[in-house]
Amino acid sequence: MPLNVLFAATPERWATYEPALQRAFKGAGLDVRLALDIPAGEVDYVVYAPNSELQDFTPYTRTKAVLNLWAGVEGIVGNETLTQPLARMVDPGMTRSMTEWVTGHVLRHHLGMDQHILHQDGDWTPVVPPLAEERRVCVLGLGELGTSVAQTLKSLRFDVSGWSRSPKDVPGIETFNGDTGLDDALRSAEILVLLLPDTPATQNTLDARRLALMPQGAFIINPGRGPLIDDDALLDALDSGQIVHATLDVFRVEPLPVEHPFWAHPQVTVTPHIAAETRAKTASEVIAENIRRGEAGEPFLYLVDRTLGY
Repeated sequence: MPLNVLFAATPERWATYEPALQRAFKGAGLDVRLALDIPAGEVDYVVYAPNSELQDFTPYTRTKAVLNLWAGVEGIVGNETLTQPLARMVDPGMTRSMTEWVTGHVLRHHLGMDQHILHQDGDWTPVVPPLAEERRVCVLGLGELGTSVAQTLKSLRFDVSGWSRSPKDVPGIETFNGDTGLDDALRSAEILVLLLPDTPATQNTLDARRLALMPQGAFIINPGRGPLIDDDALLDALDSGQIVHATLDVFRVEPLPVEHPFWAHPQVTVTPHIAAETRAKTASEVIAENIRRGEAGEPFLYLVDRTLGY
């Protein structure tokens, strides 16, 4: 008897994910009926995107787990009808793409590449950066993504620190935790990378007080979540020179409204939420492994802690 797996995401994703999921199920030795439309009472697992039409999980009485296609679960974790186990997506392909994107922009700011471009007008004034080991980079958030980023930057000899809400031990990385630890981490963060989830506890993590703690002339890179930064406080810090540049991939409202000051600000780089995307092949393998675990009576991977919101 095949397992019934409902694909509950926007229809345009079906053409990409259906063959990748079928290959992953076969590779995991699973007999699966994968479909866009299965009666709720017959569904064993839901492959889910929070922007799908499925918002009421009450009829899914047989469902053993909801397997999110996205790393972020802020759009669904508060749904009171979702009483089934919820697993977030930790996709190795996404981790690699995020690490590459962040590393590229850290190097861009570290090496002063924006100034190199400006100097093509004939100005021969050299811009000589410090060595990587002389540049302090701090990563806020030491989950799968943040840890990968921190370790990669460390391998390039940057002086890397990291902060998380609870204590974390990452070999070779100086780590901080808690509110006091966050302030301490920011005081030496010449380049700051934000990779925290969007929860009530993380909103406006970078407010005016904390921006003022950072070294003058610091850089900010945010591929995490838009609400992590107080927009007005960041604009003030940019105008004062406290922060020299911000590269932002995520925003409170997306697409970023055309009238938002970030678009026209000369010290802001806007990118259209491209730092990391779930990759169908590797994400499908994660989903297949979680279904295999569920059928074998093993613990699911990457279960969401509803009290923490991620």
